[in-house]
Amino acid sequence: MSRFNVALSRVLPLVLAPLLALGVTLSGTALKAAESEAFTSEAVNASLITAQDGVAPGSATIAAGFKVDLADGWKTYWRTPGEVGTPPRLDWSQSTNIASVDFQWPAPTRFHAFGIENFGYKHEVVFPLVIRLKKAGEPAQLRVDVNMLTCSLVCVPQNFKLALDLPTGSGIDQKSAALIAKWSARIPQAGDAAGVRLETASLVEGDTPAIVLTLRSDTPFRNPDIFPEVSEQTIFGPPDIRIGDSGRLLWARVPLTGIGDDGAKQVTVTITDDEGARAVTTASRALSSDPPPKPPFTLAKAVPTLVQLAKMAAVALLGGLILNVMPCVLPVLSIKLTSVMKAQSQGRGRVREGFLLSALGVMAFMWLLGGLTLGARALGLTVGWGVQFQNPVFLAGMAVLLVLFAANLFGLFEINLPSSMTDKLAKASGQPTRIGDFSTGAFAAVLATPCSAPFLGTAIAFALAGRPVDILVIFTALGLGLALPYLVVAIRPEMVRFMPRPGRWMVLIKLLLGALLALTAVWLFWVMDGVAGRNVVYGVGSTLVVVVALLALRLPERRLPILLRRVAVTALVAASLVVPVMVGGDQPARAANTAQQKIPWVPWVRADIAKNVSQGRTVFVNVTADWCLTCKANKTLVLRRGEVARILSGGKVIPMEADWTRPDPRIAKYLEDNGRYGIPFYGVYGPKAPDGIFLPEVLTQKIVLDALREAGGDEILKTEGQTKTAANQE
Repeated sequence: MSRFNVALSRVLPLVLAPLLALGVTLSGTALKAAESEAFTSEAVNASLITAQDGVAPGSATIAAGFKVDLADGWKTYWRTPGEVGTPPRLDWSQSTNIASVDFQWPAPTRFHAFGIENFGYKHEVVFPLVIRLKKAGEPAQLRVDVNMLTCSLVCVPQNFKLALDLPTGSGIDQKSAALIAKWSARIPQAGDAAGVRLETASLVEGDTPAIVLTLRSDTPFRNPDIFPEVSEQTIFGPPDIRIGDSGRLLWARVPLTGIGDDGAKQVTVTITDDEGARAVTTASRALSSDPPPKPPFTLAKAVPTLVQLAKMAAVALLGGLILNVMPCVLPVLSIKLTSVMKAQSQGRGRVREGFLLSALGVMAFMWLLGGLTLGARALGLTVGWGVQFQNPVFLAGMAVLLVLFAANLFGLFEINLPSSMTDKLAKASGQPTRIGDFSTGAFAAVLATPCSAPFLGTAIAFALAGRPVDILVIFTALGLGLALPYLVVAIRPEMVRFMPRPGRWMVLIKLLLGALLALTAVWLFWVMDGVAGRNVVYGVGSTLVVVVALLALRLPERRLPILLRRVAVTALVAASLVVPVMVGGDQPARAANTAQQKIPWVPWVRADIAKNVSQGRTVFVNVTADWCLTCKANKTLVLRRGEVARILSGGKVIPMEADWTRPDPRIAKYLEDNGRYGIPFYGVYGPKAPDGIFLPEVLTQKIVLDALREAGGDEILKTEGQTKTAANQE
């Protein structure tokens, strides 16, 4: 705000005060105050009003207002509107006897829609105007071209003209003058005059760019909101506001979601308090690169944060425990069971040591993952849960390990490869070693991540969006839950005695568990196909075939017939499970009485969500990936079946699919903006839910149908026949 405008905001109420007093004196004889013919549309009713009926003799200024009445649900915008919207623009060039028009901005209100912050006005607003005449005391003609944007579920530009003639006269209308004075009082005061000072303004770069501000006030803040202004293209997220020093210190961290081409150099802050009754605008201040001051400690903030952290840690602990029985971790069961069976011939101390090392392997991977997360955030990278499955090198390495483990369980090789990590890992399914025990736990933790969404989505999102201590606590709790079975056996090693004695059944279990490992390897190759392409899959697969064949040639000849029979039987079982998946691709098998339909997914474009909703459509967003098993289960068991499949493929709902199989920063940012850092993620947007309804990681038909009804109305769930019948009845 310029110094002239600040001064004007002080003077305008003083100008209006005598007019109000005069209006009381002349109320018995005053004519109706001058007001233009109103412009009226579905969204807005707008007119020009003045406190005076005309131009008084010798008068050089006129107190006026641009009055805007907005229909329910509609809004218009402040001078700095936020990520979307444009402020009203008024052109007075066609007016006569007008030297200048000073347009004033009352303090705004914050709006939130589609994950976007914007600022403006709803219901009613009067923009005070101070009109200066070229020739004092002479008639004037106000002619203004108005260009303003009004938004509800749709945004409608409003372009219209207003005209008002002011003849010579001295009548005052108390009602119009009071209305102008009311909104003039809402123009923010200058910070110095109001006893508010912007003490520090720091620009924080890195993971999440932000501006950190501290302000001091002679009058304590109660429930403030802030509206920073940097440049026209700079966009802010919702602020984190803390109050300290008995309300006289305001600390705020405001995320930057977009910075203009001219960068972020100066900041001006408007503060509103007491539900808009108090409004202040500070002087501009240069942004500093110095470390920002820490937020003040407040018990109101600290206690809920600690309680929430404790709750999320408990969720992570329970989720980690449940992961031990999830399909992703079942292949590692072979390594667990084999270790237990081999451990029966060892002493109590060695059994305890082995399971403690396995638990340490789980914890080490979780701590490593937490450390990498912190490092990536420090470098400004977007992090997400399970994104390692977007890396073809990681997929290839995991596939190699699984195939070698499976080959070892099948008996294809029982040799030691000196100085090889593969050899050391493979020993985990033979005679246990300390490295093998440790690797068993780490391997289980690695494979657990793609199955974690149903139990850990909320806890992981809380950690990735929080402080370093949140990440450390949540990842530690997750590791403890996953390692709990190992720790239980380590505490009571005698539990190993309850395992059945070694016998021929062990051979069958080894073959079965080897088949599970092989199936997991097939799944990894399928994911690798989507991430890196078919040529990479052929290259890694053919190399593995050669390696396993060379290892198998070193077996004694007398064992080859037995080995071949084992492999043949296992291959038949695996083929009966794998071939339908490979041939059918992503198409689920059809059940006899269950409708499954092909859904016409359209590529996800974030901007298209708001565009479609503004046109009255309902949008279902599905963020998925080939490596996300929960995504596949939801798609097969819920999205492609029954009523949900009928509605998503019926044309009334736009199904959008965001494929996160490969890294995509746009999808990562969309997840982050909605407080999620892993998938599956589902959002339903519609005329009745423009901000979106976000569904849990595990879907049911009822959950999806309820969200569609809430976002789009009951009409969304009607079939074409039902719609026609209802129309005929009407």
